[in-house]
Amino acid sequence: MYESIAQAVLPIDIQVWYVLVFGLAAVACLVSLLRVRKIEHTGTRQGLSALLAMSAVWALSHVGYLSTTDYWTAVAFHEVGLLMGIATVGAWLYFCSAYTGRSLHHNPRIRQVAIAIFLTIAAIKLTNHWHGLYFTATATTAPFPHIAISNGILHWTVMGGAYALASVGYFMLFERFRQVSHNAAPLAILVALTGLPIGLDILGLISPALLDITYEPLGVAIFAVGLMFVYVARFETIRLAGEGDDPVVVLDERDRVQDFNRAAARLLPALTETEASGGEVPFEEIVPGIADLLAVESPIIELQNDSETRYYRVTEHPFSAGRTTLGRGIVFSDVTQRERYRKELERQNDRLEEFASMLSHDLRNPLNVAQGRLELAREDRDDDHLESVAEALDRMETLIEDVLAIARQGQPVDEREPVDVGRIARQAWEMVDTRQADLHVSEGTTVEADPDRLQQLLENLVRNAVEHGGEDVTVTVGPLEASDGFFLADDGSGIAPEDHDAIFESGYTTAEDGTGFGLAIVEQIVDAHGWTVALADSQTGTRFEIQT
Repeated sequence: MYESIAQAVLPIDIQVWYVLVFGLAAVACLVSLLRVRKIEHTGTRQGLSALLAMSAVWALSHVGYLSTTDYWTAVAFHEVGLLMGIATVGAWLYFCSAYTGRSLHHNPRIRQVAIAIFLTIAAIKLTNHWHGLYFTATATTAPFPHIAISNGILHWTVMGGAYALASVGYFMLFERFRQVSHNAAPLAILVALTGLPIGLDILGLISPALLDITYEPLGVAIFAVGLMFVYVARFETIRLAGEGDDPVVVLDERDRVQDFNRAAARLLPALTETEASGGEVPFEEIVPGIADLLAVESPIIELQNDSETRYYRVTEHPFSAGRTTLGRGIVFSDVTQRERYRKELERQNDRLEEFASMLSHDLRNPLNVAQGRLELAREDRDDDHLESVAEALDRMETLIEDVLAIARQGQPVDEREPVDVGRIARQAWEMVDTRQADLHVSEGTTVEADPDRLQQLLENLVRNAVEHGGEDVTVTVGPLEASDGFFLADDGSGIAPEDHDAIFESGYTTAEDGTGFGLAIVEQIVDAHGWTVALADSQTGTRFEIQT
């Protein structure tokens, strides 16, 4: 009597266990799906959401398949599970690519091929009733009444391809984990658990102890719970630490070192030492003054690396999970070549200014002597020869001033302030011999500039307009309409088209008494601000446009 009761109850218990396990797997995936929105990285969030949603449907299709003895209902649930199973491979690869900072999931060609493969496999699975090459279904009572599935050659072919593709995702993840410190170990174990159901699949195929079905939803469920409820902070930390090839150090909300990649360990050996000691060390102790450095607009740090001095731009990237701030990532971008070029340029500019100052000093002494003697000579008599000498000396003095301006105005502008272009234009107008010329200024044009250098720029443009446009020329200053910046235009005779390409060259002039440095100085000042200057097309006169 007891034996017959056990034989009747045991099959029901086994069926309940199967339904319960896959039902819990579906619930675990769905509950974890609700927490995925906390992940900030868009691609990772999208890929993981798709993986969990599809795995939940896959697990529920198992529940439906195991809960019925109706042939067509069981086959329908089984086919839904087959479709979800192959779809999760695409979601898995999308997630792995996004999380590891790759762009494979954005590649249009890869996405088109993936969709085509999925549709082809789906068509084969859904037409199995006619060709029977994918699986056959028969009713059985062992170990409980259900519709047993016997898989065909197409199933194993597709399964082999699916596992091969899934292994690409494992490679991407484990490579990322290898790039960071030992903190990746728990996540590596979680990822490995997603592959353990393969063993159950094989056992179900060769032994009657387990049903011959796919158990992958169970691995995804364990991965989802461990990831979203236990290791979500470390999950985000490792993604940030392994992103890119630059050294990255991840800090918690109290600025203690949480993780770092191998590039950071090579750059800052103290990170490895603190990791070995097992302590969470404030980053300020490893890189003194880092807080003050990050407060600077463009922080550059100088570090010794492989017995040479290298320069890094330091940036910070706060990250969080949902509304909870987890910390920030400190990224060191190597700007050694750029910084060396900048320093060499500064040295060259310093040498140029030193040379120009020395040259002007050495020239001014004999020039002043000659001017003084000339004035004495002109007191006794004045004729055309002495007048020519006076003009030559004045030209020499102008050349000296222009050479100094060329050397100094090309220096990069470090400090800027909001400047009213109209006000500076009027000041420049007062400093130039404008004769009978007129100035028209449009109000309200403001730029970020060095006011002294901007005035020098406008003085040269005004002088150019008066010298080449005529004594009664009208000069207009106003804002550009299509972009940020301003223009200075005159209604004079204009510049010949054949001269347009050469007007900014040092020493080029069409005036008999011109030095050819005026517009070259303008270009130097524009370049020092990071602006552009161009001679614009104009129906009358000349128009210079400066875009800021």
